[in-house]
Amino acid sequence: MERLRSSPLHANISTALDKHLEVIHVVQSRRKDEIVNASNRQRQGAPRCQDDRDVFALALAIKEMSLATRKARTTLWCAFQMTLPK
Repeated sequence: MERLRSSPLHANISTALDKHLEVIHVVQSRRKDEIVNASNRQRQGAPRCQDDRDVFALALAIKEMSLATRKARTTLWCAFQMTLPK
């Protein structure tokens, strides 16, 4: 879109996209933690019940990702509208 406009987009657009990518990495990290902790508990012969802290951390990260995704979609729509010829 920057190439189509021949000028840089507003800084908030880049910030929203960077935040979205950061939140995606957090969700991936929480999911990996959940998997590792579940496999460690299984090896130790603990009951199959999951530790709620892992699930709550993952749920919170997914909630943040949902918010960041909506914001990124909105900023991309705005950038697209600014790119269209008048």
